[in-house]
Amino acid sequence: MTADDPTLDAPAPWLEVDALLDDPGTRIVVCCGSGGVGKTTTAAALGVRAAERGRRAVVLTIDPARRLAQSMGISELDNVPRQVKGVDGAAGGELHAMMLDMKRTFDEIVEGHADAARARAILDNPFYQSLSAGFAGTQEYMAMEKLGQLRARDAWDLIIVDTPPSRSALDFLDAPKRLGSFLDGKFIRVLMAPAKVGGRAGMKFLNVGMSMMTGTLSKLMGGQLLRDVQTFVAAMDTMFGGFRTRADATYRLLQAPGTAFLVVAAPERDALREAAYFVERLAAERMPLAGLVLNRVHGSGAAQLSAERALAAAETLTDRAAEEAEADASGGDAPGPAENLAPGGIVDHGDGKAASGTADGPSPAPAAPDGHPPVSAEQLAAGLLRLHAERMQVLDRERRTRDRFTALHPEVPVAEIAALPGDVHDLDGLRLIGARLALDPARTGTTD
Repeated sequence: MTADDPTLDAPAPWLEVDALLDDPGTRIVVCCGSGGVGKTTTAAALGVRAAERGRRAVVLTIDPARRLAQSMGISELDNVPRQVKGVDGAAGGELHAMMLDMKRTFDEIVEGHADAARARAILDNPFYQSLSAGFAGTQEYMAMEKLGQLRARDAWDLIIVDTPPSRSALDFLDAPKRLGSFLDGKFIRVLMAPAKVGGRAGMKFLNVGMSMMTGTLSKLMGGQLLRDVQTFVAAMDTMFGGFRTRADATYRLLQAPGTAFLVVAAPERDALREAAYFVERLAAERMPLAGLVLNRVHGSGAAQLSAERALAAAETLTDRAAEEAEADASGGDAPGPAENLAPGGIVDHGDGKAASGTADGPSPAPAAPDGHPPVSAEQLAAGLLRLHAERMQVLDRERRTRDRFTALHPEVPVAEIAALPGDVHDLDGLRLIGARLALDPARTGTTD
């Protein structure tokens, strides 16, 4: 530690996950964080735990990896919430899960806000098909749309959102603004102008007043694409304001007291640096932050044995084993050949083979399965001590990284999920994650 380091081992307030889930005022929990830190598993575990504590919960995942469906025993997730079987409903709760279908959500918006003929014209438009399938920000915008739809239905008292994996910290919040700005922007308004004038007058306006611009656009976009865009804009004219209105409404919903953001991170430098940016950005956007979930935290049942002491003990045992081997090889204090003794057992000088000294007669000396000489107790103990030292070095690195974050953001409550030996594949694994997430470290201490 240098003088420039923030104070380490700074105490962090504990994130009381069960209190958060049990609070009827909590209606939306948003799990955000950089990719690969366990957002999907955390969201699913929160959903299972909330349902089994009496909440009617739905988990919305935007993760295309489909891990959520596998862990919940559902063959496939789609744009329709499906009930998760196997969840204990004794407390009156239930759990549904769904995975965002970006294009289907966009189609539903069109079908719900346009008459049948106009909806068909939009859905068949090539530009719309490209926009709904892969336009930058569409996935995040549709996630916001779906969240707004779920909240409006009021069929669940808790919605848990697993935000999209993204390189940028809060694309989930930024994308609706970007897409709304695009749909309300000057470019779209210019393309709408001919349609607003209508008929031949509109075409004349386009040909005369915008010939230079459309010529440039045709070169950049291609004539057919430009015509597709203009057709799309004409059909969508009455819907553009609705996109911005709904995005703004959902944005305000995320700022409301019933929403709680959980930043999920791994106890690694890059992940916690990204988490710090999330925390700062949420504060700037006045989004209610519940706390930080630190996932896959390593522990040890022998934490009192430091890495330095373990390595020193391993070195001592290794030296002792080497000295004994050298003494055995050179004769040393060990009985010599006259007594028919050798490190492997009794030596039959008649054929030079080692044997045991049992009363039943000679038998082969024990050998390792791979044919190598057997490992001594000292060597085995030294190896285990080195493994322990490596684990303690990992623990120390994770602790220092966590404490740097805590020193910079002492107001952020923290919950830790102890690392599991394998991946989570079922509801029992999600229950275990939820139980570990809710553990109070002051009462339970460090676990493996």
